[in-house]
Amino acid sequence: MIELLWLLLPVAAASGWWVARQAYLGRVGAAARDADYFKGLNYLIDDKPDQAIEVFTRMADVDRDTAEIHLALGNLFRRRGEVDRAIHIHGSLIARTNLTVDQRQRAALELGEDYLRAGLFDRAEALFQGLVDQPDYMEVAVSRLIYIFQQEKDWRQAIAFCDRLERILSL
Repeated sequence: MIELLWLLLPVAAASGWWVARQAYLGRVGAAARDADYFKGLNYLIDDKPDQAIEVFTRMADVDRDTAEIHLALGNLFRRRGEVDRAIHIHGSLIARTNLTVDQRQRAALELGEDYLRAGLFDRAEALFQGLVDQPDYMEVAVSRLIYIFQQEKDWRQAIAFCDRLERILSL
C-alpha cells in the first residue's frame, strides 16, 4: 500500500504543476488579450482603423469565444466599404452554436445591415423579418424593412410597416 502511495506521489506533483501552469498561462493570456483590446480601442479613437482591424483580427484568432470582437470587426469592415468581409465575419458568427440569444440576434442585425449595404435586399429582409418581434431590435428592424420596401417600391408593405413603427414609437 505504501509503495502505491510512493508511486502516486510523482503523479500528484506533476498534476499539481500542470494545473498551476495552466492557471498561470490563462491569466497571462487574459492580460495580453486585455492589452490588445485596449490597444485596438486606442487605434479606433485615434482614427486608425487599419491598425485596429489588425489587432482585433489577431485577438479574434486567439480567442474564438469573443463574439463582441467579431461584431466590432465586421462593423469596421462595413464602415470601410469592405462589405464582403463584413458579411463573412457576421455570417460565420451566426453559424456558431455557442452564442447567447442576444448575441445571435445582434449578429443577425449586423448581417442584415451588411446585406442592406451590399444591396442584397431579399437577404436583408429575411433577417430583419426575424427580428421584428424581438423587443431590443424591433424598432431598427422595422425601420430597415420600411427602407427596403421603399427601394423595392412595395408601397403596401412600406405603409404597413410605417403603421407598425408608429405604434412602436407611441408605446
